[in-house]
Amino acid sequence: MFKTFNVTGLCIPERNYMANISGKLDTIFCRYIQPGKYFTINRARQYGKTTLMYLLEQRLKNDYLVIHLSFEASDEMFVSLYTLAAGLIRKFIRSLKQQQMKQTLLEPLCQPISKQFPLDDLSEHITCLCERSDKPIILMIDEVDKSSDNQIFLSFLGLLRTKYLDQLQNKDLTFHSVILAGVYDIKNLKLKLHPDEEIKYNSPWNIAADFTIDLSLQPDEISEMLTEYEKDHHTGMDVTKISKLIFDYTDGYPYLVSRICQIIDEKLSDQNAYSAQNSIWTAHSVVAAELLLRKEPNPLFDDLVKKITEYPKLKQLLQNILFRGSSFPYEHENHFIQLGATLGLFKEKNGTVAIANRIFETKLYDIFISELAVENTLYQTGSIERSQFIVDGNLQMKAVMKKFYEHFTEIYHAKDEPFLESYGRKLFLLYLKPIINGSGNYYIEAQTRDQKRTDIIVDFHGTQHIIELKIWHGNEYMKRGEQQLFEYLDYYHTDTGYLLSFNFNKHKKTGIREIVLNGKYIFEVIV
Repeated sequence: MFKTFNVTGLCIPERNYMANISGKLDTIFCRYIQPGKYFTINRARQYGKTTLMYLLEQRLKNDYLVIHLSFEASDEMFVSLYTLAAGLIRKFIRSLKQQQMKQTLLEPLCQPISKQFPLDDLSEHITCLCERSDKPIILMIDEVDKSSDNQIFLSFLGLLRTKYLDQLQNKDLTFHSVILAGVYDIKNLKLKLHPDEEIKYNSPWNIAADFTIDLSLQPDEISEMLTEYEKDHHTGMDVTKISKLIFDYTDGYPYLVSRICQIIDEKLSDQNAYSAQNSIWTAHSVVAAELLLRKEPNPLFDDLVKKITEYPKLKQLLQNILFRGSSFPYEHENHFIQLGATLGLFKEKNGTVAIANRIFETKLYDIFISELAVENTLYQTGSIERSQFIVDGNLQMKAVMKKFYEHFTEIYHAKDEPFLESYGRKLFLLYLKPIINGSGNYYIEAQTRDQKRTDIIVDFHGTQHIIELKIWHGNEYMKRGEQQLFEYLDYYHTDTGYLLSFNFNKHKKTGIREIVLNGKYIFEVIV
């Protein structure tokens, strides 16, 4: 069968190129399923939860009876406790019939549900089903948070909790394990509820084990997927190198990994520049695919924009991290840090909040810069002057730096220090963005970004330009900064770098200077 990369809905191993996550499935089985734990797989949107649940079902069905449901498009079930009980029974029966279970197993579920005591009858139905089954039963529910802020749903969780505890005491028989999958953590519903619904903050799902398995795709898992693709297409790609580069951009976010591969396979292969098989899967192709990915509309980015619009404090937190290099402790109890983590925007890095991956980070820069661009003089100037910086398809970064110095000095020379310290880096990106837009790419090197230093990597037609933005704190500090940049050039295997220094000394000396050391060249602009 002809295989493709897939980013919509369920991925099937026989139809789609997929990362090998068998190790994760084994860990889930040993750590959670085998001991009979109840748990929730809560991860951000398009993080591969549905595919994981499908693969997990295939892994379990020989030794367990798996009832796999979804609450997608099931709003009518949550009108009353009776409709919930009756709706669940219908779904149980449908799942068992699809597995061609014997009628004797279905009989308990066919008994009527009492309208006066629907949950009590549902409990009895579950007990009878488990008694008649010759295998332990596992209940899996996908898209569970579609109704997780509904009191009727909480009553269902309460039923599962009661039966779970009674089974531990040999007072009842129920599901061996229950697996719920969704974006939000069912044990903590604060993110889903409105301010007037505080009564629902405490979920009865406190019996559930914490699900701590990292579901991001690691370079070796991406490599296995590309190895399978290479066996079919013989492109000659360096699988290890490409896998590592894709991971560097995505941090293993499953949708982003698959979409980059899909763009290279389906879009870039149709372009003349990538017509030869050996030119399709290269580092340059990954960069080009990432640029196309950030420019296209997709549900993941749409949801990202929606959330930062809905939560101004989350937006401000993001801007402080991105533009000011602010550092915040990763406290999951902080509502907005928790929200950002739930949405897949944040990760923990050395105890502090970090943007989850390079693509999200650059997309956020794009969004925030576009909001400022309409009325910003530097952005408009960069857009007008763009043609003079592109010669024979090459970006003339030295000319860009010179012109930025001229415009910045003219427009912002009278601004006070707090303004420039807060907005200096933002202003440079506003000028740079329209110049490289459409043909080049950029990202901020997260390893070096702080309140004093930021490194910008610009990739234009395969050539990388390293630009360090630094706030001046005395001559000795600047010398250390220059040395850091020289070392950074070694890391990126290039001989030329650019240094933009914001000097706030009272008797500051602005201007342009050139530094040469050990065969390396730095072009520095001081404003």
